[in-house]
Amino acid sequence: MKYDVAVLGAGMVGVSCALHLQSCGKTVALIDRREPGRETSFGNAGIIQREAVEPYELPRRFSFLAHAATNRRLDVRYHAGALARMAGPLYAYYRNSAQASHAALSREYASIIALSLETHGELIKAAKAEALIGSKGYLSLFRTEQELHKAFAKADARMQFGVSHRKLSGADLAREEPALHASFAGAVHWTDPETIRSPGDLVLAYARFFTERGGDLLLGDAASLQHPQAGEWQIKAADGSTIRAAEVVVALGPWSAILTRRFGYAPPMFFKRGYHMHYAAQPGRELRHWMIDAEMGFVLCPMKDGIRLTTGAELALIDKPPTPRQLDAAEKVAQRDFPIGARVDAAPWMGTRPCMPDMKPVIGAVPATPGMWCAFGHGHQGFTLGPATGELLAAQMTGRKPRIDMAPFAPGRSFS
Repeated sequence: MKYDVAVLGAGMVGVSCALHLQSCGKTVALIDRREPGRETSFGNAGIIQREAVEPYELPRRFSFLAHAATNRRLDVRYHAGALARMAGPLYAYYRNSAQASHAALSREYASIIALSLETHGELIKAAKAEALIGSKGYLSLFRTEQELHKAFAKADARMQFGVSHRKLSGADLAREEPALHASFAGAVHWTDPETIRSPGDLVLAYARFFTERGGDLLLGDAASLQHPQAGEWQIKAADGSTIRAAEVVVALGPWSAILTRRFGYAPPMFFKRGYHMHYAAQPGRELRHWMIDAEMGFVLCPMKDGIRLTTGAELALIDKPPTPRQLDAAEKVAQRDFPIGARVDAAPWMGTRPCMPDMKPVIGAVPATPGMWCAFGHGHQGFTLGPATGELLAAQMTGRKPRIDMAPFAPGRSFS
């Protein structure tokens, strides 16, 4: 039970870190309290978002803020008690959403997003997971001409980052998706992204590849992590044994900062929760693409288990029980305007996205704690950025030069 590295967390980010460290010749233990891909990595829209070169900003228009304050929007909801607890990080996020700040951090963010398709593609092929790939690209739908033409302008601007798209009029969209119930002004077809028919299954496929190559997948509690003794970190396995490792990677998603705080590193993380539900398809009326109802703020995905509806953001504390009112409201719109039938799942799924005030993940060495490394804080893009994060972190941990500048993602940076 002695390893070079213990990776804590078996979501997309943690599994990817384990695979890349393994490829560098490290002996690796991948540790989680559950099987791989059962937490936040399980419940996303399953899109490898190569087009997402600009992280989600907080709109600063008064009309948006006033409407959001009513807590009735479909795209953003909040728990009043959570806003007070997360006020500092949220205010920094708001400041970073200003046009100049957001443009600067987007240039940094684009460098890691650019690696997403290549790094996933390598692992999909190696793990023999091609059967999980869905339709090419996805559609962002718009209900009004005003918002559609704003979206067209933004799509054109993203071409500088190597992102491709097609512009669809309302008539074009009706030909692409004839089963839609409602009429839309048009859509942006993002042609680069890959879609995955079961995100949790892709994480499992990567984890199986890790174990087939000799890696150890172990059940254990990250909260049991102890300071190095004789140069070794120690974690208790579920069977009571002790796992020892020279170095440790914290890839626990929204629980990461809870652990690192014990070792002197307390990044200002806040949380956006999301929900999903699967629905039956209507006979003879299928969805051909993954699609975002951009003005309403939900996603519809024709996945293995049915048509998955995923919600926008709910600002809430990590330990609070589910409040799926946002899902219920989105469902009413989706069943009216899209060809989806009855609920398939017994209950809504809920997951928590770990977000940083400057919208960028935390990747690198924990300041002043030798042997501890970070790989968390990816917000909406942990599924997209897992393999890229794994490659970049493994390069840092083995003394190689990463393919991009890692200073914008360093744990010791200023988040304001």
